[in-house]
Amino acid sequence: MYVRDAKNREEVWLLDNIEAMGLDETAFRSRDYVIAIDEESGEKAGFGRIRIHKPEDAPEICELTSIGVVASWREQGVGAHVIERLIDKAGDNEFEAVYALVGVPDYLAQFGFAAIDTNELPPKLQDRLDAKRDSIEPDAIPMVLSVGEFEMPDRLRERFKSARPREDTGAGESDADEMAEEFGIDPDEATYKYDTGRQ
Repeated sequence: MYVRDAKNREEVWLLDNIEAMGLDETAFRSRDYVIAIDEESGEKAGFGRIRIHKPEDAPEICELTSIGVVASWREQGVGAHVIERLIDKAGDNEFEAVYALVGVPDYLAQFGFAAIDTNELPPKLQDRLDAKRDSIEPDAIPMVLSVGEFEMPDRLRERFKSARPREDTGAGESDADEMAEEFGIDPDEATYKYDTGRQ
């Protein structure tokens, strides 16, 4: 299993999975994505994006968004390694911080992301947060990570080394409940839409 930059020919696959998982496809560009690939079968297991915002009167901003893992590959560290590759790309582009607007903050917190107040966001991302809350992620909160402080939990690195597709992993409610509990969410008490593909 490895993670590489997406190729133009993978645009349809990306768009299909983004739609199926209910993720953000705003201003879609395939070249912004990375894809996790099983080196033995060539099967695509997950993906994610860094989106660069270029305000007219402020420095560029890096946002981590649209992270998804195919159902049969979940809970094996795929999403974690997608995030790691995106953080590396942000660092290569000389960003010191990466922002994320997410409804499942506990997942990103394990890598060093911290929740921040909305008024601490750059204005461009405040607008993005409002739009995201109005459309696909009503409970989204802003988070930020200093690129140099990214941490990969050992358990996720080990899972990734032996990742294999699982059979019979339809996106049923039991999968959603299991994933919710992994993120520290009580599925019986949660009041917002929860999609197991959203990370």
